[in-house]
Amino acid sequence: MLIRTVTDDDWPAIWPILRQITAAGETFTYPREMDEGLARGIWLPAAPGRAVVAVDERGTVLGTAKMNPNQMGPGAHVSSASFMVAPEHQGRGVGRALCTEALEWARAEGYRAMQFNAVVETNTNAVALYRSLGFEVVGTVPEAFHHPTKGFVGLHVMHIRL
Repeated sequence: MLIRTVTDDDWPAIWPILRQITAAGETFTYPREMDEGLARGIWLPAAPGRAVVAVDERGTVLGTAKMNPNQMGPGAHVSSASFMVAPEHQGRGVGRALCTEALEWARAEGYRAMQFNAVVETNTNAVALYRSLGFEVVGTVPEAFHHPTKGFVGLHVMHIRL
């Protein structure tokens, strides 16, 4: 697997992943009916942000990540990131590789920490992955996410010092 910076040619492979995952409404606070223009604007951040794809030996996009400062101004020393793996490629280490890439990027860019603002507590695979990489849950906002089948569930704020 290769992780590289997104090019314009990658968007046609990224968009179906984003569309499917956001439409499911189980793991992201993005609108379930998010259109392509909004998705592209959110997922491809301007500098100092970065977007990447994980591809296999044939160039198939397996997943994608975006990395950016978590806040502006006096909070810009903390980074954030988001990850989406194509459902048919989940459970094969793509998410771990993307998260590791994001952590390496943040360290190289001089960030002091990485913070995830809204990790759905029922997304147990993601929570376990982030914990295995050293993230801690520093708080949970109760009932902050309306899951399509589990009702109102909490959103974790997760953090790691770099």
